[in-house]
Amino acid sequence: MQNNPISPTVPFDEDGVHHGYLKLPFSRDDSAWGSVMIPICVVKNGPGPTALLTGGNHGDEYEGPIALQNLAINLKPDDVTGRIIIIPGFNYPAFRAGTRTSPIDRGNMNRSFPGRPDGTVTEKIADYFQRTLVPMADVVLDFHSGGKTLDFLPFAAAHVLENKEQQAACVAAMEAFNAPYSMMLLEIDNVGMYDTAVEDQGKIFVSTELGGGGTATAHSVSIAIKGARNFLIHAGILQGKLEISPTVKLDMPDGDCFIFSQQDGMIEPLVDLGTRVAKGDDIARIWPLDRTGASAFDYITKRSGILTSRHFPGLVKSGDCIAVVAVEVS
Repeated sequence: MQNNPISPTVPFDEDGVHHGYLKLPFSRDDSAWGSVMIPICVVKNGPGPTALLTGGNHGDEYEGPIALQNLAINLKPDDVTGRIIIIPGFNYPAFRAGTRTSPIDRGNMNRSFPGRPDGTVTEKIADYFQRTLVPMADVVLDFHSGGKTLDFLPFAAAHVLENKEQQAACVAAMEAFNAPYSMMLLEIDNVGMYDTAVEDQGKIFVSTELGGGGTATAHSVSIAIKGARNFLIHAGILQGKLEISPTVKLDMPDGDCFIFSQQDGMIEPLVDLGTRVAKGDDIARIWPLDRTGASAFDYITKRSGILTSRHFPGLVKSGDCIAVVAVEVS
């Protein structure tokens, strides 16, 4: 297969703290011999496991990038056994633009795997992760939140996997992350996802959803910072004791967890995040935009549980996910 054009400006196998870039040549109107320069930090101290930590997989999600910038500037080699690879802005063009997808090629990084070395900018980045970075890693943490269109209860997540030993290791790492909520996450569209690509390589993988609305809060950032350190301590890479608080365990057993709009309009939330609901409860209504005197359309829950996610903007289009109800488990 063709070699990937990305080249790192940092060493992966030398002890110490190294800040630099993943350099991706990109010829364009404003820079004929230009490059996309993706910031990277590598911290290494002797033999040991490798952790790959990423934020900005979607460019309008900020808890991960903030936590990883914090980690990159504060880590010292003496604190580390093994290696930590930190990339705060995974889909860097999207991260710089503050958009979910890349402004260069509209690529959604989390639907672009395994990527292509001769593809679009997004596909080239995905291919570099697929064939170079992920194979280096033993454990992988990919930060997400709701971006501009969704809002979530703050949770860390693992997936149901065919390999139950691998699934148990992912669940243990998720529990060590210790977000206020811990979710067995059902993906409605896992084709091309980074999550799937990492798990298919047999790695321990944890993801998150830590808030939303296209911003971060002091609370959500504190969850990300604590969680990243806990994740590294659990992996045996960082020294220290886990900082553990109570977590609510959640599950998404099937598609009935999701509620989708069937019309355009203005959304009126009827319950807030974290509210316990029963099957058949009204959860939101959609008002028409183009007339008065017309009734709103009410949406009901298809199962009992906790409202875990909601549509964030005030306007909704047909097909938008407007709510997710997850089930609390003991």
